[in-house]
Amino acid sequence: MPDEVVTAGAQVQSELHDPAMARDGYEITDATREDIAGILDLQEMNLPERGGVLSVRLTFQWFETALADMPLIVTRKDGRVVGYLVASSVRSQEHIPIVRGMLEVYPGAPDSYIYGPICVAASERGRGLPARMFAALRARTGQRTCFTFIRRDNTISLRAHAKIGLHEVAEYIFDGKALVIVAETG
Repeated sequence: MPDEVVTAGAQVQSELHDPAMARDGYEITDATREDIAGILDLQEMNLPERGGVLSVRLTFQWFETALADMPLIVTRKDGRVVGYLVASSVRSQEHIPIVRGMLEVYPGAPDSYIYGPICVAASERGRGLPARMFAALRARTGQRTCFTFIRRDNTISLRAHAKIGLHEVAEYIFDGKALVIVAETG
């Protein structure tokens, strides 16, 4: 695992025990139902029709159910959601067509989970938040492996995921778009 992830993990452990210790004014913690409105706002700003690269619009109800399924991590700054990272069981996303396509190519290990979506506000990018949120997630999921898909043309996301230890394991095409599956490969 890259050194920056270990460092991010150590920082996140401090933040989890004392959110007041969050550096740079960021609070990285478990999402609550009260965070869902902010998550939805951030999601909307990052959908393709707004120039973003998120592939799926998820509903309030989906996020509410996700909170009960597995960890959902948020980053807050000045009380506003500026980032989120979802972990979910395969079961909870297998009905989504783009995810179903991924699962046909790469079903993952029996106890693995789907990582993502992950989203960071444009104003907060370049500050290491994906690695910090991933470290917070790993603190909650232990040794279980995760996997997700990323659009092939989203080179920034592909590089960020490589930095946190997710590697390309397969590819598929969905709706005319090339997608890469990344996973922890041990």
